[in-house]
Amino acid sequence: MMRLPTIFAILACCSLIACSEAEGGADGAESFRDRIGAGAEPAQAAGPAAEETALEDQLFSLLNGFDGFVGAAVHDIERGRTVDFNGGELFPQQSVSKLWVALAALRMVDRGELDLAEPALIGYRDLTLFHQPVRQFVVARGLYRTNYADLMARAITQSDNTANDVLLKRVGGPSAVRAAIDQAGLGTIRFGPGEREMQSAIAGLEWRQSFAVGRTFYQARAQVPDLQRRIAFDAYVTDPVDGASPRAIAVALGRIARGEVLQSATANHLLALLAQTKSGPRRLKGGVPQGWSIGHKTGTGQELRHEQAGYNDVGILTAPDGRRYAVAVMIGRTAVPVPQRMEMMHGVVRAVVAYHYAALGQPVPAGMLPEPLPATPAGPS
Repeated sequence: MMRLPTIFAILACCSLIACSEAEGGADGAESFRDRIGAGAEPAQAAGPAAEETALEDQLFSLLNGFDGFVGAAVHDIERGRTVDFNGGELFPQQSVSKLWVALAALRMVDRGELDLAEPALIGYRDLTLFHQPVRQFVVARGLYRTNYADLMARAITQSDNTANDVLLKRVGGPSAVRAAIDQAGLGTIRFGPGEREMQSAIAGLEWRQSFAVGRTFYQARAQVPDLQRRIAFDAYVTDPVDGASPRAIAVALGRIARGEVLQSATANHLLALLAQTKSGPRRLKGGVPQGWSIGHKTGTGQELRHEQAGYNDVGILTAPDGRRYAVAVMIGRTAVPVPQRMEMMHGVVRAVVAYHYAALGQPVPAGMLPEPLPATPAGPS
């Protein structure tokens, strides 16, 4: 924030300048500047620290040349600083939005309205689409009996769509999650209509429960005319119903970590789940150096003609000394090969590590930063 001089200082400066110009024109003004330089220095505007500027430059260098719509934000949780690139733009969240379902549930726990040990039941009518490991239990047994703690863990650590959808119903549906986001003051974070409706709309379809079985959804999507799919796909990327800004997500993660949004026990529960995430091991996590750790949540959208709508990773990096940095890297649209996306994310991690040590006035320890990945064929991410 800029530090403004007092009205008295402004009036005094104006008076001196007027006198100087009256006595000696341009020479008088120059003489006045010389006297200022030789005497007490005028008040300076408080600007970003050198390491913040360096981090901003590194983010620009990494992301500005990336072929796609991309944004990132880094929030220094202990110092309260935030640096970003396209940080205020709306990006599709995809499964990153599972964070807000968990948040809504944990706020209910804090209010005594939900016990995570409460039994939950999943049947065929509860199945969704895409990634849903819990489906195997439903197929094998007809019904899967569990509790909401298990469903939350599956939603966060495995990005299980059905587990998340059943938890979403328990907290009161999309409107309840939106209310939780608003009540927590998390800013520019939207929550969509739910996985089934949203993914169907992105494909130019309307949801039918038969899509949850086998390859039915993929077969139906393949029958959608190209123009219809393109219109639906572009509409989603341009104005995503689950859109969020990288800056809002990074700051929200920081507030959760500081205990400002949830009580201590529930905040720690969510952070512990993020640390156990299995999806996206080669995204941000793949660039984390030895001695550091990360808890994170990925999000991956549909593809159309090799172009992907949403390829994200957000989380909290923890340095060896315990300092924490919330990081959000979001790709709204790209056709860049997956290894290049991951290498860009690794570059963001390297930039955060460099910022951490610069803020401490120390060099990065020798050998800590990993070398950039060589170009390799796309694989599991």
